[in-house]
Amino acid sequence: MDWKFLEGLLSGVNKYSTAFGRIWLSVVFVFRVLVYVVAAERVWSDDQGHFDCNTLQPGCTNICYDRYFPISHIRLWALQLIFVTCPSFMVVLHVAYREDRERKHRAKHGQDRRLYHNPGQKHGGLWWTYLMSLFIKSGLEISFLYLLHYIYHSFKLPRKVQCDVSPCPNLVDCYISRPTEKTIFTYFMVGASILCVVLNICEILYLIALRMVKMKLHQGHVSTEAQSHLVRGGSPNQHKKKKQLLVV
Repeated sequence: MDWKFLEGLLSGVNKYSTAFGRIWLSVVFVFRVLVYVVAAERVWSDDQGHFDCNTLQPGCTNICYDRYFPISHIRLWALQLIFVTCPSFMVVLHVAYREDRERKHRAKHGQDRRLYHNPGQKHGGLWWTYLMSLFIKSGLEISFLYLLHYIYHSFKLPRKVQCDVSPCPNLVDCYISRPTEKTIFTYFMVGASILCVVLNICEILYLIALRMVKMKLHQGHVSTEAQSHLVRGGSPNQHKKKKQLLVV
């Protein structure tokens, strides 16, 4: 897998992220992608070749391995990294859409006319797109954690497993290669995934709190302007029209 291509795409997301989003991106690349590429792939490279069973029955070892490892940890983590980073592209595509609208608007009405003060500023539809991407990323992280625990019944790999699936002649004991090392990496990747979920939740709360503060400040500004207008002798109807324009 070409992780450099994925890194190049996500580097554009960094421009539109909050501080929590930048920390999340650093955690993804430093504690997940780099660990995956440098160490985890090598740890699981011999998982099937060194999966030994105390039988010489042809096909028994392969069947037992398939039963206990329906999908390898390393491939499941690769899918997880791809899926949890894809929602971030929603923000990049939305900003590109805004920039295209801005370019067409200037071409039609002149270069001094602006449709957006800053196409990358998180307000309006882009704020909702950014918030939605955070919810999707958190949901995918939790789903993959549940899937990993559901498949293997635990995040800890046992030293010995037993199976009696045909063509095995009876109950066969099978031994996993380097179970302690694989368990350590599993807990590390699970911990990094949980940290990413916590960062996403913090960013969601931060965006909502910031939005509420801005709305409160805006309402206070409108109220102050209305009082000043009434003191200068303006009518309530004029104030109402002005307030509607400010809200829009």
